[in-house]
Amino acid sequence: MSDAGTSDTGEAGSADKPYPSATAGWFLVVMLTIAYIFSFVDRYILGLLIEPIKAEFELSDRSIGWLLSAFTLVYGFVGIFMGWLIDRGKRIWIVSIGVALWSAATVATGTAKNFVQLFAARMGVGVGEATLSPATFSMIGDSFPEEERGKPIAFYSSALPIGAGLASLLSGAIIAWTAASGSQSLPFFGELSPWRFTLIIVGLPGLALAILFLFLKEPVRRPAPASEEVIGGSGFLDALTYVWRNKLLYMGFVLIICCMTAIAYSQGFLAPTFERTWGWSPQFYATVNGVALLIIGPANMLIMGTISDWWTKKGVKDASLRILYVGFFIMVPTASLPLFMPTAELAFAILCINTIGIGIVSAIGVTSLLVITPAQIRGQVVALYYLAISWFGSLGPIAVGELSSGVFGEDNLRYAVATVPIIFAIIPLLMMPLTRRLYRRQMELLGGASK
Repeated sequence: MSDAGTSDTGEAGSADKPYPSATAGWFLVVMLTIAYIFSFVDRYILGLLIEPIKAEFELSDRSIGWLLSAFTLVYGFVGIFMGWLIDRGKRIWIVSIGVALWSAATVATGTAKNFVQLFAARMGVGVGEATLSPATFSMIGDSFPEEERGKPIAFYSSALPIGAGLASLLSGAIIAWTAASGSQSLPFFGELSPWRFTLIIVGLPGLALAILFLFLKEPVRRPAPASEEVIGGSGFLDALTYVWRNKLLYMGFVLIICCMTAIAYSQGFLAPTFERTWGWSPQFYATVNGVALLIIGPANMLIMGTISDWWTKKGVKDASLRILYVGFFIMVPTASLPLFMPTAELAFAILCINTIGIGIVSAIGVTSLLVITPAQIRGQVVALYYLAISWFGSLGPIAVGELSSGVFGEDNLRYAVATVPIIFAIIPLLMMPLTRRLYRRQMELLGGASK
């Protein structure tokens, strides 16, 4: 009893403290966003190097599908432990270690001698990156009041298209340069083929970024008050119990984002799809795609975050969920239709609309999650969230590889890519009415508990 009383008093005291200044809060968000850009470059760039890797190791599309999923298979699982650690440890230091680890693993991918080493290195990238987003959203929750979180979360999420765009442009430029000048040499690494050189050059700068994070200050934790009817404590069992008690809500909600990750991860096959179907070289696709992502992605995410904050302040209770639904209905059809277009230009134009839909779901997903999640278990629930969307997302490229090699034939890769959005959209679509009803009810319950 005395321990519980002490904990409650401490939590109330933390909750009464003012938030950090806007300058301090946004500086932290900017630094975390830079780290997220680095992480997404390291994550995304492998999909642009599929053809030379496939040729060197004599792999099938099935093997490539599993290789693209190696990151996500471990990313979500490790995130569970990270969520527990983040709710207790020094979050900035955890991020620093994670940045160093995924950067070193990206370099290791470029030095791999066989498929097993490739797979293990990509798993290492997943382990490192599992630290970042749970720590980020935990710290954003402690840096901004609820009605002001949409913009910083959307700003952070804008790193996704920025990272993808930079990965496209960077890899396209490096591949074109090395293709023209032949193999490159680096100290300690020796002579390198273009795809190996690309991965090593991309991975090394992250080691310097990791050091910078050791000097940043993190915000004071702000556990929000909540009645025992809502959440009993801050342990992992408390988080699991809370999610299980609201399983239909979390299932319907999370499956929307799972559909997004399955589509997004399966699009790692788009570069070879455009090459096999319409004759675009990986370098050309990477360049065009990079420019499009940098133009469309960040603006789209920041606009959605601003709209979410504005609607919330206007009293629209489920504003973020409504925006999430809009993104879903943009994302799904525009992910399948392009693969049936007669020209690459028309297909790519529709994919630009798809980028908007994916960006909306990416930017608003965590904002919506925080609304229905008590602060005491936020890091762990965010980690569970990333476990679910990562593991589901990993099924996207696996499904493409299996469908391409086993059903449609590898010359018809585009049909395999087009099938994935349909498969993953059915269940969340059917659950949408129930999800919204449960979401609004849980908002009211948590709102009443915090008064």
